Amino acid sequence: MISALVTASKFFSSLSSFITIGALLALAFLVLDKDGKLSTNGSKIRSIISISAFAWFFSSVLNILFTLANILGEPFTSVLDLTVLQSFVFQVSLGQYLFFQTAVALFIALTSRVITSTGNVAILLLAALVAVAAPVFQSHSASSGSHALAIGSLLIHVIALSLWVGGVIAIAILNEDDRKISLPRFSHIALWAAIAVVLSGVVNASARLNFAAAWSTSYAYVVILKVVITLILLFFGYKHRSYLSAKPTVNWRAMTRLISVEAAIMIFVTALGSWLSSNQPPARGGQEEFNAALSITGIKMPEAPTLSRILFEYDPDVLMIGLLVLAVALYIKGVVVLTRRGDKWPVGRTISFALGISAIDFATSGGLGVYGHFAFSWHMVSHMVLGMIAPIGIVLGAPITLALRTLPQSRDGVERGVRGLLISALHSRYSKVITNPVVALAIFDGSLFALYFTPLFGGMMQSHQGHLFMSIHFLLAGTLFFHVIVGIDPNPRKVPHLVRIVILFAAMSIHAFFSVALMSTTTLIDGGYFESLQRPWSLDLLADQRMGGAIGWAMGEIPILIALVATFIQWMRDDSHEAKRIDRKTARMAALGQPDELAQYNAYLNNLNKKDREANQ
Repeated sequence: MISALVTASKFFSSLSSFITIGALLALAFLVLDKDGKLSTNGSKIRSIISISAFAWFFSSVLNILFTLANILGEPFTSVLDLTVLQSFVFQVSLGQYLFFQTAVALFIALTSRVITSTGNVAILLLAALVAVAAPVFQSHSASSGSHALAIGSLLIHVIALSLWVGGVIAIAILNEDDRKISLPRFSHIALWAAIAVVLSGVVNASARLNFAAAWSTSYAYVVILKVVITLILLFFGYKHRSYLSAKPTVNWRAMTRLISVEAAIMIFVTALGSWLSSNQPPARGGQEEFNAALSITGIKMPEAPTLSRILFEYDPDVLMIGLLVLAVALYIKGVVVLTRRGDKWPVGRTISFALGISAIDFATSGGLGVYGHFAFSWHMVSHMVLGMIAPIGIVLGAPITLALRTLPQSRDGVERGVRGLLISALHSRYSKVITNPVVALAIFDGSLFALYFTPLFGGMMQSHQGHLFMSIHFLLAGTLFFHVIVGIDPNPRKVPHLVRIVILFAAMSIHAFFSVALMSTTTLIDGGYFESLQRPWSLDLLADQRMGGAIGWAMGEIPILIALVATFIQWMRDDSHEAKRIDRKTARMAALGQPDELAQYNAYLNNLNKKDREANQ
């Protein structure tokens, strides 16, 4: 009985979260806005968000209670004890994630009626996606052999499914005028989401299931049914795009019926997914010998590192790969749009971006990513690649400039749209604060001490989400810093080249101090993580830690020196461009018979001198 209630609460929680996410997506990116402000039609959608978010909150509360009762094997009334409930939501990881999801749902429900701009709606959408994905880290995928493969694929699956299902339901709820405007834009989102759902589902199933052993189980039957229905939904998506490809002859009545049926089928798919998430998948079979490294990291202990193993070992972090594939696809699409328009995009920028993306993949899924789980020295190499080498490639690829040149304009001349939202974000107070060179330096170098010289590092190394957070933080902090120093993309504040050079020297000094401090450590800073792996090679953990400090010093200084040289080159180029501009202006004024700037300035000084003499007389 309790298990059925768990499934039912998960279903209603998932369905209401999908509706909430779909309505937020529609309000932020699909329906028309008025220069970033929500239109009058947005009040109806905000009401839908509020109702669905409250439903998400209440169903999440029930899910917590039923899940706890199911875990304890006790009647439902027993979990109403406040002490037991507090212990679950504050001390148990699963309870913490479910409580976080519940809190976010309540926050969206309370704030949805007072939001007035699409930017705030976009923030709520991001929070909702994080909340709906959070319990994945404590799902059945988290207990599978490869954490990175299973958890990453399930994260992509859940997020893509939320956008797809939620978007379809939102389109079905919208009035006809909003639907006509929103559907073409959502069609592109749905295509990417559907592809992500199918591919991530296949990857996750292959990582978790032994198909030969599980073929005759009810779990497998439900999986097969879900696959078949997903294929049907893909057919519906194809029909949508077929209708839209002939816009002048779109039968909107037929389209509405098609969307309504699709939404109903998706609700059924959500129910199947809820049942699957509430039941343990069949065991892969066979009893494997306990492996400490595999149980902690999700990766089997590799052999001692060699150059060939560092270069060719590969354990896919599906979430990072998915993000990188999306970034590359968007970048390529932007270049193609420019090419078709007849504009040019420097090949060097494309190569730089590709090298940055490749470096990220190497540091997360490649040999560096693999050995970074097992030795502090290799973790530091991976850190330096993510925080210093890859960001330079990304920044010099100028992705923001490419986006500004290729994103579509507003659909009615008044709408701010996605491009306007990006411009608004670039000129926001938040952007002005974080692009201050001192703030960027504090985030870039200050986080080193906050991470490695506190218990934070040991705690993050113990979990997949901790590894993921560190990788994303290193990448974003490095990208922000080098964007301020050598970036090509627009910056909300103009940073003088001399200030950039001073900041670079400061970064170099701080980084050297950090590395020396790490090399001088007499105790391990990992909270016992590396010792628990029981690795058979490089047994001196403290020596490996000090080696990591030396690597951080050596690898950290080189990118900063490169940035320093690049800053000097940019400085000279800017001076050269300014001199040429002045020369062109002087020549133009001479051709018109007008005095140049120097002559005007001298005349101004003579005039002031004349006025002084007259005043003294």
